[in-house]
Formats: sequence, C-alpha cells, structure tokens
Amino acid sequence: MNYSTYFSTNTTDYIAKDLIGRMLTFDNGQEKLGGYIVEAEAYMGKKDRAAHSYGGHRSPANEGLYGKGGTIYIYGQRQYFFFDVATRVQNEPQGVLIRAIDPTLGIETMIKNRHGKDGVLLTNGPAKMMQAFGIHDKNWNLHFLSDSPFAIDLDDRHKKIPQEIIAAARVGINQSDPVWANKKLRFYVAGNPYVSDMKKRNYETNNGWA
Repeated sequence: MNYSTYFSTNTTDYIAKDLIGRMLTFDNGQEKLGGYIVEAEAYMGKKDRAAHSYGGHRSPANEGLYGKGGTIYIYGQRQYFFFDVATRVQNEPQGVLIRAIDPTLGIETMIKNRHGKDGVLLTNGPAKMMQAFGIHDKNWNLHFLSDSPFAIDLDDRHKKIPQEIIAAARVGINQSDPVWANKKLRFYVAGNPYVSDMKKRNYETNNGWA
C-alpha cells in the first residue's frame, strides 16, 4: 500500500496503533538509520485540545499537519525536534507523533549522534530519536514521505508483532481539559525498554515482541 492511500483512508488513532512494529528509517546519505516503532501518539485535529491544530489554528509552523496524508510535520521546542506525519486528506489537520523506536540499523552512528548515549537512552523519546538520526532542524518539514530520506515500511510481511499493545493517555498533555488529556491515544509495545517512560521492572524478555 502506498503512503497516500494508507494515511488518507485510515483513521488517525488506527494509524497510530498500526504503526507499532513497523520500521522507520532515515537515510543520511551514507547509511540508513532506524528501527521498529514502539510508541506513537494520535492527534485528532481541530476538536483535539492537545493538537497543534486545535480549533483550526493554522500557521507556517504547523502547516505540515494540513498537508495530505503522508506529509512530514517536524516541529521544534527549544533545541529539540519532533517527527510527525499528517494522516488525513489535505486541510484536515490530524497527525501521528512517533515517540520512540527500538533501534536496529546504524546503531553506531546513532550513538555518535547522541554523543555516546547508548542502550535505551539512544531512542527512548521523540527528541532523542531525532538526535539519533542526526536531525537538528526542520529541513524536511512539509515534504511528502516518499520525497524525503525518511521511510516507513508499510509491508505487513516485514512488521514486527508485539505480544501486547497498550493504549494509554498521551504524554505531557495539559490537564486543564481532562477529557482530551486522558483519552487513550498513545500506543506502545508493552514491556519494551525503548518506550519513553518504561520502568526497568516492567521490561519484558525479547523487548515485548512476540
């Protein structure tokens, strides 16, 4: 299935869950860096108080969300950058934030990019993942996935299967609106150590994969 079809014909919450176990890669021009997605959050657009597009807010900073499904939306907070993909048709601003990967490709390079941090600290959070890829800007914002160095493998034959996928509240959402703050729109592999807030005591053998 191509990106346009996948991202525009499925619901955003379905996509966030379905991306778990799929390979995300970044080609830096010399090698591919990446791993299996283990944590992702859905943002449901204009009605979602936690979404950057809540209430129809639109600006050059969040224009990527308004692109057709499969458009990259990279945003920055302080010196950190985050990787999202728009998930609906053009001008319906919903998206998925990729929060963590279980790294498998280019690990040595990713450790260098993270200034020596390795193990679970390598990619157990959205900003850490982008640092591991060597990304410190928004250059690929607004590009379509297939026109960028990023790739998500949508071939089900290559998908890694978790023993269990947990649905939970999203991370760092303002509690002033408890309804949206507590909606279970974050999906992650149960017991995978690369999930951003996974406690050591909850690590599963084989990182939670079946």
